[in-house]
Amino acid sequence: MSSTLTALSPLDGRYAAKTAGLSPIFSEFGLMHRRVKVELEWLLALSAEPGIVEVPPLSENARMALLEIGENFSESDAARIKEIERTTNHDVKAVEYFIKQRIANHPELAAISEFIHFACTSEDINNLAYGLMLRDARADVLLPAIDAVIARLRELAHAHASQPMLSRTHGQTASPTTLGKEVANVLARLARQRAQIASVELSGKINGAVGNYNAHVVAYPEVAWPAFAQTFVEHLGLVFNPYTTQIEPHDCIAEIGDAIRRANTILIDWSRDVWGYISLGYFRQTLKAGEVGSSTMPHKVNPIDFENAEGNFGLANALFEHFSAKLPISRWQRDLTDSTVLRALGTAFGHTQIALDALLRGLNKLTVNPERLDRDLDASWEVLAEAVQTVMRRYGLPEPYEQLKALTRGHGITRAALNDFVDALDLPHDAKRRLRDLTPATYVGLASTLARAI
Repeated sequence: MSSTLTALSPLDGRYAAKTAGLSPIFSEFGLMHRRVKVELEWLLALSAEPGIVEVPPLSENARMALLEIGENFSESDAARIKEIERTTNHDVKAVEYFIKQRIANHPELAAISEFIHFACTSEDINNLAYGLMLRDARADVLLPAIDAVIARLRELAHAHASQPMLSRTHGQTASPTTLGKEVANVLARLARQRAQIASVELSGKINGAVGNYNAHVVAYPEVAWPAFAQTFVEHLGLVFNPYTTQIEPHDCIAEIGDAIRRANTILIDWSRDVWGYISLGYFRQTLKAGEVGSSTMPHKVNPIDFENAEGNFGLANALFEHFSAKLPISRWQRDLTDSTVLRALGTAFGHTQIALDALLRGLNKLTVNPERLDRDLDASWEVLAEAVQTVMRRYGLPEPYEQLKALTRGHGITRAALNDFVDALDLPHDAKRRLRDLTPATYVGLASTLARAI
């Protein structure tokens, strides 16, 4: 008996519950369902074209009977298609035969059954089915998951806009920032990629065996096939691609994969940073009753959500990178290498979904440890060297950078030592007072304002 425990892939095993929203889209059932819908819509479109007199306009009864096949498509219907495929050894032809069987007892539809799949190559159906899968996955699963992360990041950016934090450029103490501003940086990057993911045009074609409407024109030369095809593709909610070989060239899949990969990379960067901040003690993680951090070290509260996110984003990106490199390439007018690769689209989306879920879960567990943040700042007075030498430049004092370098580079400095240095400078009273009043915790520029503005 099969179960999640015997699944080959963790997407259908350990993580099955987290990828449940993608299963109806990217499973073989999901592909079959959309193939059936495209075939049905094609027959409906042919019936509405006056130039195709052999497919007269359908009665409302016939139209509803046809649409019902797609709307009520079930797992038993998918199983029937698989059964037919065992004879045809062709998955799209099996869909055609399935529909013919379903309408065999409806006289009006049975009379036009040979126009199912009319003038189509399998790729006319497949490219549109995959386009619909990507459209649905993006709108119904991916973007809502990204939006949930964006919303949580915005909450954190605003809540901690004024919480000062020591920066670490090259891993060394650097000019302070605020925790909220660092979150805002990630939020701005992710929001930009979210917009790019949403704006990718998902294209489709339905122009025959090599993209020239050869069969269409020989059967019905008077029909304006390019315009007909464009209307049909756009009716499905996709963007029409007028120039293709047998296959739609998959450039749009590369584009959306690259956009998702950029978003994932930003969140890998953030996951690693949060991991580091947890290690430094800047963040605490909410404890969960009964949870174990280590099999041998009872004290540990590991940042597992961020590690899980990083790993799954990486897996997804490896696949998206392959899609981008491989799918736009096809030998001459068609080779079959894209077919097996396209079946892995759900795997890439699945690992992305798991990563987004883990990241959000981790973000929701975080609490800030201001005492630890403040302690690091108070031990790092050398970061004010930038402020002092910059004010010295304004007032024309000699060698400001070199003087502060000699005072601070490679070793710490106390508040008293820095103030003694400032007192000895030939600066206006107000400038000296501002520098003496400055602390690492207040030397944050416009960080708070920037964090609240996003």
